[in-house]
Amino acid sequence: MTTLLLKNIGQLATFNQQRDQYHQAWVLIRHNQIEAIGVGNRDLPDADRALDLTGYLVMPGMINTHHHLFQSLLRNIPSLQNVSLFKWLHTMYLLMSEVTDEDQYVAAMVNHAELLLSGCTTTVDHAYLKVNDMRFDTSVEAAKDMGIRFHLARGSFSIGQSQGGLPPDHIIEKEEDILADTERLIKTYHDPQPGAMIRIDNAPCSPFSVTMELMKESIALARRYQIGNHTHFAESPEDEAYVQETYGMRSTELAQEIGWVGEDVWFAHGVTLSDSDLEIMGRTRTAVAHCPNSNMYTAAGCCPVMDLLKVGATVGVAVDGSAANNASNMIDEVRNMMLLQRVFHGSDSLSPTQALEIATIGGAKLLRRDDIGVLEPGKTADLIGVKTERLAYAGGIHDPLAGLVLCDTGYVDLNIVDGNIKVLDAELCDADSVALTRRLNTLSRALIGRVEKRYGLNLTQPVWRKAYPYEL
Repeated sequence: MTTLLLKNIGQLATFNQQRDQYHQAWVLIRHNQIEAIGVGNRDLPDADRALDLTGYLVMPGMINTHHHLFQSLLRNIPSLQNVSLFKWLHTMYLLMSEVTDEDQYVAAMVNHAELLLSGCTTTVDHAYLKVNDMRFDTSVEAAKDMGIRFHLARGSFSIGQSQGGLPPDHIIEKEEDILADTERLIKTYHDPQPGAMIRIDNAPCSPFSVTMELMKESIALARRYQIGNHTHFAESPEDEAYVQETYGMRSTELAQEIGWVGEDVWFAHGVTLSDSDLEIMGRTRTAVAHCPNSNMYTAAGCCPVMDLLKVGATVGVAVDGSAANNASNMIDEVRNMMLLQRVFHGSDSLSPTQALEIATIGGAKLLRRDDIGVLEPGKTADLIGVKTERLAYAGGIHDPLAGLVLCDTGYVDLNIVDGNIKVLDAELCDADSVALTRRLNTLSRALIGRVEKRYGLNLTQPVWRKAYPYEL
């Protein structure tokens, strides 16, 4: 077994039960686990490799609880910069219909790279798209190639526009195929053991894109295999209105009626939760993946994080799909989660360290994992490090842990996943970010060109040229 010693750590924040913090600390990693933590630089344990982390803040890796990896192909499209969720989706569905398996792989690699560079060690892909030659296995392969800890949430569309759903008919799947493929993925890839790098979750996309029968059958399948369950619920005012008009009840009431509540369930967004919804969420211990940047971008609203925590629900943080966020930066997401809660709930509603707890401990609890999210012996060696001698910390070095959020640091200098160094000196160790960027840009231009030609659209006309508000 290989060993790695991290020594002279300026500040080590464990996020364990006692919230222990150490100065001039060391961490010994053996294979993929933390073996020991200590203080001082005398009598250090022997190791095959040592890293001197003088002046570093070190903490657990962050956990991204909701994403759509293919969407890095579809970022910053001018015609979609100023529209609400449902209008955004109508055009987005046309773009989705042209995605290929190669597109998906490169998009996933780009997102994984961004996540690693911004302090994420575990991520969820809510992968609901299967068109052309796309394979859900490809998301797993990309995660393995990048070396990030990964949950594939096998999503789906099953009702198209002809049946009252939002997606066009040509991108939906048959429900028997969805269930069969979900079971295949579980049997092929799901690892229930502690320290697992790959797990599978069940994730029909949303109440406006699948039938309630599929929701019921899929969660019954998932509970036979004891995997997690994920979907979009209470995503926006439009989404909430659709559910009430179609089913005659609120989203959370519908979820309760069909069995989609419990500790093995988490919703994406949760921005339209009422007091009665909060009661259901707390009583059933249902979780929410809060996506602050995406919610602001689509003007969907703000998840009531503090209210959810008060009633006993679990909250994690997420970047959401790159087309609804235009980024995959976990530090930025945590910062904006804190700021957005303060806008709605006051300056003392969420502290920087509480926000970081949601991104670590909260994410681990949401995914029902007790092997990640904290630094202590016996846990997996998923940790990140930030040099505090950088411009973002200048004048703000008095509390480096809070400064990671308050000072807009943006990226990490070190990222270790499962004992393997993935980012060192703020650079990817196993991927060429420039080559990935160029390859994705080529694929993105080609995809958008195909859609523009097929549907007679002009998606890339800059909006400001048509709508700039001032006369110059």
